[in-house]
Amino acid sequence: MKAKLGLYLDLIRWDRPAGWLLLLWPTLSALWIAAQGFPGWHLLAVFTLGTVLMRSAGCCVNDVADRDFDKHVRRTAQRPVTRGAVSVKEALAVGAVLALLAFLLVLTTNMAAIQWSFAALAISLLYPFAKRYVSMPQAVLGIAFSFGIPMAFAAVQSNVPLVAWVLLLGNLFWVLAYDTEYAMVDRDDDIRIGMKTSAITLGRADVPMVMLCYAAFLLIWGTVLASSIPPAVLGVALAACAAQAAWHYTLIRDRSREGCFKAFRLNHWIGFTMFAGVAAGYALR
Repeated sequence: MKAKLGLYLDLIRWDRPAGWLLLLWPTLSALWIAAQGFPGWHLLAVFTLGTVLMRSAGCCVNDVADRDFDKHVRRTAQRPVTRGAVSVKEALAVGAVLALLAFLLVLTTNMAAIQWSFAALAISLLYPFAKRYVSMPQAVLGIAFSFGIPMAFAAVQSNVPLVAWVLLLGNLFWVLAYDTEYAMVDRDDDIRIGMKTSAITLGRADVPMVMLCYAAFLLIWGTVLASSIPPAVLGVALAACAAQAAWHYTLIRDRSREGCFKAFRLNHWIGFTMFAGVAAGYALR
């Protein structure tokens, strides 16, 4: 049982929290913006736990969908499903249980959030297969990884206003930036096996486009937040995020596997910085 538990934890990337942190920070930022401050412990717990559960469920589905491709990629060849240590049925069962637990959390909110949760689930299931047909599958991931934003507004306000979709658009650019960095790590393997990624589609424009996506993210979120939180707090948060993005440029400019993977893994700090600015801004208004 201990060995099996270890395999399941490896399946959901328990030792690599960067994935769920990338989901968590924009979701929490949206909660604070929707509530114009602290949203309460109930919603904080629901969205924090729900984010971890849904990201873990997504890993199960992704590994099943990509099992025949992952064995040809250096970074993913030893994933539990790929190497046969966890069966397809087991992985799907684990994913279904995790998704069900997340849905039970959503049931404690309101009808609007419950209804939007079905759209969130559908997009999460669609992404693993987008890599076969869409030249920029990172855009599909961007929607999936940003859907906590309209969910947060629905849970707080019982509707999803235009500002939520604007924030989602901005966050989509951030996802495009960091997931293109991630795709740059596997570019050679993905070309060989016929996968489609933004790193392949963009070619030598990959680094400039990553930096433009960072800029678009900061511009859109900065514009939305300009009328909500003190300028000094917003300025510090945006400057800190921009400084991190500039550092990431130094990591990815030569397109080395190590530099691109490091940049990807550190991206959650940009999300945390933005959230910290949002939370501090509403606290100091």
